[in-house]
Formats: sequence, C-alpha cells, structure tokens
Amino acid sequence: MPHRIVFVCLGNICRSPAAEGVFRSLCPEHKTDSAGTASYHVGSPPYGAMQQAIARRGYDISDLRARQFQPRDFHAFDLIIAMDASNLADIEAQRPAGNATPLKLLTDYAPEAGMDHVPDPYYTRDFEGCLDLIEEAAQGLQKALSRD
Repeated sequence: MPHRIVFVCLGNICRSPAAEGVFRSLCPEHKTDSAGTASYHVGSPPYGAMQQAIARRGYDISDLRARQFQPRDFHAFDLIIAMDASNLADIEAQRPAGNATPLKLLTDYAPEAGMDHVPDPYYTRDFEGCLDLIEEAAQGLQKALSRD
C-alpha cells in the first residue's frame, strides 16, 4: 500500500529535499514531499552544493522547491520524518489536537549508523557524509515500510 511521507528539516534546501530525492528514487510508488520548519527559503530550489553532491550519486532534485511545514501536513501525510530533534520538537508543537500521525527521526531507520540526527551540511559542509547517512536511512525506511 503506498504511503504519503514528508521529510522535514530547518530550511528545506539540503537535508529534507535530499531525503525526498533518495527515497522517491528507491520507492517511486510512495507519495513524497519535503518541507522546512522555518520559512527562510520558501520557493527556493535546493542548495546548489547539495544539488551537485546528490547529482553525482545519480539523483535529481532540481524540480523541488522549499516550502514551510504546516499543521495541515499532519492530515496530508501518513508519516512525518524529521532530520533532528529540534525539527521534531517544532513539528510536534504544531500537531493538531487528537492527531496520531507518526512522527519519526530519519536516523531511526539507520540505527547501525550510531547517529541521533542528520547533520546539516549547510553548516558542516559535509555533503557526502550527509548523503551517506540519508541513503542508509532511506533503505531502512524502505525495509520498514515493506513489513507494513
């Protein structure tokens, strides 16, 4: 059964569009989207350095544009995936009363990586390390959904 999944980071120009791009390539049968908890980059394409790094791995995210996460996303998606605990808390604060949409960290799907968050390459400049973790977690998410 196809799922509706939104990936969420801070600005929606690095981590969440990369996660969306990797996951939609792995599992095109699922509906995917990405968003940011902040409105800094609404309407902007993914960060150029991230687009270049992910393109070297065969993914194209040039069609994506940043948008801000909204409370209505709790109803539009079956699963909300945050890149770090701060974003998770910001998302949870918007949860409508009575809503039970699962909210997880992307790293929950890559426990072997030993990371509790996806580091933001906008600041760390480690686009390759970020993508390694995203690819591992996307494969873990794919396996988890196939068990549903």
